[in-house]
Amino acid sequence: MKTSSLALLACSLALLLGCDKPAPAPTSPSAVPPPPPAAKAKGTIGVSLLTLDNPFFKVIGDNITAEGKKRGYETIVVSGDKDVAKQGNQIKDFIVKKVSAIVLSPCDSKSIIPVIQEANAAGIPVFTVDIPCNEPGVKIVTQIATDNYGGGKEAGRAMIEALGEAGGKVAVLHFKQAESCQLRVKGFREVIDAHNASGKAKIDIVTELESGGAKDAGYKAAEDALQANGDLRGIFAINDPAALGARAALEKAGKTQVLIVGFDGQPEGKQAIKDGKIYADPIQFPDKMGVQIVDAIIRHSKGESLPPQMLIPTSLYKKADALKDPELK
Repeated sequence: MKTSSLALLACSLALLLGCDKPAPAPTSPSAVPPPPPAAKAKGTIGVSLLTLDNPFFKVIGDNITAEGKKRGYETIVVSGDKDVAKQGNQIKDFIVKKVSAIVLSPCDSKSIIPVIQEANAAGIPVFTVDIPCNEPGVKIVTQIATDNYGGGKEAGRAMIEALGEAGGKVAVLHFKQAESCQLRVKGFREVIDAHNASGKAKIDIVTELESGGAKDAGYKAAEDALQANGDLRGIFAINDPAALGARAALEKAGKTQVLIVGFDGQPEGKQAIKDGKIYADPIQFPDKMGVQIVDAIIRHSKGESLPPQMLIPTSLYKKADALKDPELK
């Protein structure tokens, strides 16, 4: 009896101790907490640029993409390829996709009006970068660009300095399709006209030719200018590709004494300045443009009122600057 009582007591104690710490229930896959959902993008920015063949516009597009990602936006960047019809279809596609904002550097500021109006009607805010659209009947939230008019004036002063007291004949290699280039040439001409009015050695703008803002067309335009004006002393090219094309034409013709003032400050243009092939460039800051346009989109989305345009000043870049530039060879 005593033994049986002790055995029962031991079993009772074991059961009591077992109740203090129950065995864990088997884990089922459904009991594992799911991973947190991926952060949803705030929206999509649709970007159609004049061309991506020009490194300048590629830098703008890359910086819009990078800054947009930092701020929670996806970005679609496409090239208009200087074709208004193609760019119009790209904008229509953005409208169908219901993007949060559209960014344009218009291929032609007038011809693009109807499709911008479609975006306006769809309630999609439209921003312009580098090339404006200052036409009636369209709503542009703001324009982020270089101060092209001021840069053109800077180019004019550089040309006066380059030609010195002798003055001489100058050709302008234009890209009339782009309003930004119209502003550059306007500023350039005003400074040259003021110089001539002062009674100093005359600088005569003898021709204004279409360069397409490209190397091949710039080469052809410079060839034509040289054939018509064998005593040409200077060329103002509205961007680096046109300036580099002009330089190639000068080298072929054995006229390397003709001085070139470009515009942009792309790496290839800066290298040409260091090598003495281009005299100077008013340089732009396409990286800043890309960052500022994303900032403008976000500010607008929060209801902030923005000015019609925000301009970034140029900075004249000459050989002395190129020699100190660590990014060049």
